[in-house]
Amino acid sequence: MTYVESKAERIRPQQFHETVGVEDWRVVGEGACAYFRTGSFAVGAQFVQAISEMPGVGDDHPDVDVRQEGVIVRLITVTDDYYGLTERHVELARHISAVGRTLDIPADPSSVQTVQVTIDALAGNDVVAFWRALLGYQARANSSEDLIDPRRRGAPFYFQQMDAPRPQRNRVHVDVWVPYDQAEARIAAALAAGGRLVNDADAPSNWVLADPEGNEACVGVSGPPGPDTDRP
Repeated sequence: MTYVESKAERIRPQQFHETVGVEDWRVVGEGACAYFRTGSFAVGAQFVQAISEMPGVGDDHPDVDVRQEGVIVRLITVTDDYYGLTERHVELARHISAVGRTLDIPADPSSVQTVQVTIDALAGNDVVAFWRALLGYQARANSSEDLIDPRRRGAPFYFQQMDAPRPQRNRVHVDVWVPYDQAEARIAAALAAGGRLVNDADAPSNWVLADPEGNEACVGVSGPPGPDTDRP
């Protein structure tokens, strides 16, 4: 995916991860996400109600997915010129985690991920126009190479410009964004299930894998924390 350069209060994934108090959260391509194991729909609804009553939460309107087993909360700013994280999300993440602790709802950072579809294209603008119309998607922050679901439910699409035809390899693949501390285990599981490693030149941020028939997929990591994790 394409990140817009940081401005003012905008922050990169690594800055988020290096901040104290957000240990429940992981940036996985489409914002900072946390999974809270509520154990029931009723407890999940109670948790969401408590989040909705937090002062100022409406200004950042987190995305919330309530299921029987747990609740996923995603923090991201979506505007015409920016798609990413801000300093406000750090404080909001801390407060939401505090609500979870108050209600005795544990967080499981290993259970979040983002799936993205990537298409390699020669005539990028024409290909993007087709998929935008077909999916009912819209451009991400005026990007010419990213489409997102305006309802923020479906997988985003990324269009990678090609310089020449590539008939010997597939031109559509899946990107799986996982927590920075889960990538090694996820890759090991995929290899054990019959996959193979195609390219790790961009590790530890991206690995290219293939299934037994050569269909490719990428495992991506967003901004793992650096050596200094005591940044305030």
